[in-house]
Amino acid sequence: MIRSEDALAYHAGHRPGKLEVRPSKPCLTARDLRLAYLPGAGFACAAIAADPGAAYRYTSRGNLVGIVTNGSAVPGLGAVGPLAAKPMGEGLALLFKRLADIDAFDLEVATNDPARFVETVRLLEPTFAAIVLKDLAAPEGLAIHERLASVLGIPVFHENLQGTAVVATAALTNALALADKDVSAARLVVSGAGTVGIGCARLFRAIGIRPDNLLVYDVHGLLHEGRGDLSPRQRDLAVPEGPATLAEALKGADVFVGASAGGVVTAEMVRSMARFPIVFALATPEPEIGYEEARACRHDAIVATGLTQFPNAVVDLLGFPYVLRGALDVQATRITDGMLLAAAGALADLGREEVVEEVSRAYGGARLSFGPEYLLPKPIDPRVFVRASSAVARRAVEEGVAWKPLEVAAYQESLSLRIGTGRETLRRLIVAARRERPRVVFAEGTNETVLRAASVLMDEGVARPVLLGPEAEVHAAVERLGLDAAGVTVVDPARSPRRDAYLEEYLGLRHRRGVMRSMALERVRRPDRFAALMLRTGDADLTISGIDAHYVDSIRTVLEVIGPAPGVKRVSSHYLVLLPRDVYLFADCALNVDPDADELAEIALLAAGCARTLGLEPRVAMLSFSNFGSVEHAVTRKVRRATEIVGARAPGLEVDGEMQLATALNPEVRARHFPFARLSRNANVLVFPDLQAGNVAVQLLERTGEAVVVGPLLMGTSRPAHTVQYGSSVQELVNLTVAGIVEAAAARRG
Repeated sequence: MIRSEDALAYHAGHRPGKLEVRPSKPCLTARDLRLAYLPGAGFACAAIAADPGAAYRYTSRGNLVGIVTNGSAVPGLGAVGPLAAKPMGEGLALLFKRLADIDAFDLEVATNDPARFVETVRLLEPTFAAIVLKDLAAPEGLAIHERLASVLGIPVFHENLQGTAVVATAALTNALALADKDVSAARLVVSGAGTVGIGCARLFRAIGIRPDNLLVYDVHGLLHEGRGDLSPRQRDLAVPEGPATLAEALKGADVFVGASAGGVVTAEMVRSMARFPIVFALATPEPEIGYEEARACRHDAIVATGLTQFPNAVVDLLGFPYVLRGALDVQATRITDGMLLAAAGALADLGREEVVEEVSRAYGGARLSFGPEYLLPKPIDPRVFVRASSAVARRAVEEGVAWKPLEVAAYQESLSLRIGTGRETLRRLIVAARRERPRVVFAEGTNETVLRAASVLMDEGVARPVLLGPEAEVHAAVERLGLDAAGVTVVDPARSPRRDAYLEEYLGLRHRRGVMRSMALERVRRPDRFAALMLRTGDADLTISGIDAHYVDSIRTVLEVIGPAPGVKRVSSHYLVLLPRDVYLFADCALNVDPDADELAEIALLAAGCARTLGLEPRVAMLSFSNFGSVEHAVTRKVRRATEIVGARAPGLEVDGEMQLATALNPEVRARHFPFARLSRNANVLVFPDLQAGNVAVQLLERTGEAVVVGPLLMGTSRPAHTVQYGSSVQELVNLTVAGIVEAAAARRG
């Protein structure tokens, strides 16, 4: 559950809003500024004046989308006006950037007059390569879309009209195939004649649903030709006659598609449908009929909702970013039904293909395959971006609405490189963690950051948090912060019935290390040691500690109670470093100050194993200030020797060194100067020669770069225990926990 306090803190934190503008060209020197503005910009202006198409070459227009609304139909809120609609516009812009690398600006227009709205947007056409209409009340919004599409020379996409329709059409295509129903004979009933319902119905007709087999209902009943209250778009869907009520229409119907309101469909209505009924209850947040209820009343039903927690989630983010991406990349002049159908077809085709390993891994190794519970590809499937975008671009070229030619193979390769893995990694880890939901013990259960992180983890459904501390204090802190503690377990180390068992376990570990019973009793009461003992005895699956403690003290407790795994000489650590287009593991950056060659080799091997658990095929660079013996020094000899040890212990591992960072991450350097290097591609596991180098590198990226840094994550412990840095933020704690869950699950499965 998302609470208002959390949402407002998210929007206000760091800097207000969700967007910022950053330069894409150097602007450091006086020459840079002269090139960027005067006189340099003047040359670009002259080139565009001579050839308007040059704007795509010399400005950002080609990747710039305007998201336009008047706030007349904001989801769940209604007509709140343009200013109040701005967070929605910013949110959509964020999704465009996040999912398709599209730059988007939200524009809130202060008018409900369709003519003035159209004229305002028309005058802004030179700024953008496409317009996206959002949250416009029907029927005015539909009229605005038609008018703008006719007067602008750039694509006009109506998110509510066309976004859901693309995904629903893909799902329907596959559902009809599964149910062995002929699209031209299928009887289809739509509940909801607003923007979403109209958009879906129009596209359903385009795939072959016959007009006389398509019945659309609103709050007043069937859209039929005798009604005088229909908008032009609704009249297009009207039939001469038909059943007066939704319940009557569903008797013997093959398909139900809901775009109306929760609870309008009963189990009896679903039971009255034809064999192998297709039920798409897409209303949010409450569907027309719940997923479980629909499946329970008809075991042969194929069910989809608009909710991501159930199979077959029909959500528009699976479609709209890629429609725009494809349209922009060929400089399309408009969005055609053919382009929408191309996107839907690509999604449908992907839904029938074998699921790639990284998606299966993210879902806990589940055997995902085409069937009643898998109609559509998962949003995290990297193929969606490439396939859907390229399908749209290809169709635009075929239909003659594109200015730019297309070489499909080269375009698909460019798409693969455009997003990269970095942007998607955290999302995939969260999906994978949801499959596990382990018992995660947080030693500092009264800490505000820990409490907020536990709340987020509960909301995301990735863990069952256990908070240590006096029960009254924990609950008081939860109440003070206004958090929802439902599902969170609180354990007081001083009162736990398991305390005596943990005491005996600890004495068994330490009684020959000078620890007496009275001393042990005092130590066991400490939350960090209590948490470690919970993990050691199987009462927890993962522990997180250290946010209120010195890192060295926290590590000492882990080593004392948990210790290294069999065969591991020294526990070490790694950071997961997420850049916009790349993912790296850095090791060891938090624990071992000056490892010798054997220890460095062990660090490299452990890091490579962690990379595999996170879905990366490891390519290990053993870093130094030297390249392959160019400098003779104790450090370079150590790294060289460590590389040899790794190669001997893991012959199949892609590893090389010693090398500089530039060599590890620059294929041209390797090709020109070191063609013998054993890295097929850039390294993704970077092993530093000592703690100083690794720690500085991590902090430098975290503080000055665009990296999301997750860690430190301990490697080589007998059980999954992690210690966070003092003063970590809520998001840092959440990210570390999620990564820790995924690594622990992978290690458990072997």
